[in-house]
Amino acid sequence: MNDAYDAGHGDGQYELVGYDEYGRPVYRQAQTPGHAPAATAGQQPYGSYDPYDPYGQQQGYAYDPYAAGGQQQPYDAYGTQAGWDTGRQPPAPGHDAYDGRFDAPYGNGGAEQQPYAPYDPYAQGAAGGRPPQVAEQTAHIPQQAGPRDEPETRDEGDEPDREYRTEQFAFVEEPTDDSEDVIDWMKFTENRTERREEARRRARARVVALVVVLALVAVGGVGYLWYAGKLPGTSSSDDKAGGTTAAGAQKRDVIAVHLHDTDGGGTSTALLVDNTTTRQGTAVLLPNTLALTGDDGTATTLAKSVDEAGPDATRTALDTALGTDIEGTWRLDTPYLQILVDLVGNIEVDTDADVPDPEAKDKGATPLVRKGEAQTLSGKMAVAYATYRGEGERADAQLQRFGQVMHAVLRKLSSDPQGATTTVQTLGLILDPPLTEKDLGTFLAGLSDLAKGGDFKTTLLPVQDDGGLSPEAGESVVKDVLGGTAESPDRDAAVSVSVRNATGVEARTAEARVVLLNGGFTFLSGGTASGTQAASEVVYAEAADKENAVQVAKTLGLPADAVTQGEVSANARVSVVLGRDYEPSS
Repeated sequence: MNDAYDAGHGDGQYELVGYDEYGRPVYRQAQTPGHAPAATAGQQPYGSYDPYDPYGQQQGYAYDPYAAGGQQQPYDAYGTQAGWDTGRQPPAPGHDAYDGRFDAPYGNGGAEQQPYAPYDPYAQGAAGGRPPQVAEQTAHIPQQAGPRDEPETRDEGDEPDREYRTEQFAFVEEPTDDSEDVIDWMKFTENRTERREEARRRARARVVALVVVLALVAVGGVGYLWYAGKLPGTSSSDDKAGGTTAAGAQKRDVIAVHLHDTDGGGTSTALLVDNTTTRQGTAVLLPNTLALTGDDGTATTLAKSVDEAGPDATRTALDTALGTDIEGTWRLDTPYLQILVDLVGNIEVDTDADVPDPEAKDKGATPLVRKGEAQTLSGKMAVAYATYRGEGERADAQLQRFGQVMHAVLRKLSSDPQGATTTVQTLGLILDPPLTEKDLGTFLAGLSDLAKGGDFKTTLLPVQDDGGLSPEAGESVVKDVLGGTAESPDRDAAVSVSVRNATGVEARTAEARVVLLNGGFTFLSGGTASGTQAASEVVYAEAADKENAVQVAKTLGLPADAVTQGEVSANARVSVVLGRDYEPSS
């Protein structure tokens, strides 16, 4: 125990019960063992402690250090009379309740008690020269008793009268308004920074995605231009004619249509082309004088092939001559053309001539078809215009009128495959295999869509007088439109020879054909003359073919003086008329 404690509390009359809010100990008077003082009037017996009545005014505490004139009662250190007996015996004289040892500050073995003064660990005793400050303080008992704490210790240099309160200290773990504001600001700053970073990342991602898309578009565009042959500097771009894509990079559907004039005779042929790559439709008009070669090597014309060889042989001959791939043949007789025009609801054509009515007996009668723009034609009028050839006109004029009618029909036909197929079925045509009604209807519907959109045109295949293709035909039409491989006629190719039978013996034609084919020539049938002729003739048109004519005469066994220069039949370089002097070799 320290000196301050020994000086004021060595008599053992007071017991420590707790500490006040400033850390100072609070005592109460201890009771003497076996002597419980009687309770005064209006007071409770000693030892009844109410922690919520720190001054004991209501419970009658044994000691009130600030009560004026109050009678102090003996202090029971062990609470034997107040119900606090802990089973310990009262201390012997000269011992306190804590360690049994104490020196009375006033002598007499503690027999003489001094009045109690509340203990202040910071106050100096009377011997220190400073008066005690106990009388100026008010004792305070905590409202709820707790574990006994040790007195607060201070360093020697501390000022004894300086007061420190708990609320004067701020601890780190205690949040303040300022700290909350700082935390909120840090969160706001962090969130704003994160949002900015996220915005930058998104912007970079969008830029990267845009660059990738543009790169893909550029690659796709370049690839398409390369595939279509439109890329500058490529070989395919040099193969274009009039802005048309190179033939090798295109896909085409081709059908041959033959118009048969059942009244006036003759045929007209056109190749209908649907270029699915360039989305372009074309009607290529083929002159009847186009030279063809049959499977047996016999030279003939397109007109003769259609009339005599049939659709299959003609289609094969056209593929050979033009390098095309014709998928089918559509035979369209004039009665069916009339029905077709009536089914689509008449057509409009810019006519180039007045066409008389073929059934009219008076030649001065009103024309069936008037010359002019946007003329409405019925089925009968359309047939008359498609087959009309004026006096002195070339055959190509009639062929182009046929092309105009076909173009107008496609513009009025349904673009729906099912609708077009129904129209074809209504016609009741008998189609040549492998073409079917559904195939023809679907094909015509595609061309109708192109014709309505302005992506359909009509062109004439240029053919020379001898039936061969002109030099410009191979470039402008055959290669670009048809995608064929036809070339200019080769002068070293087999010489075409037209043979007309004037012997009066029908078998002489077949015999001459065999001889010429075995001799390396191309045979063209010139028909049979109405009468007979005594001497045979061998005629050539150009000087360059004179030697060829001499060789033809030798092959047939005709004399050399039979060779002369003059006009030859179409499609032939040498023309032969067999007379009665012709004798086939045995």
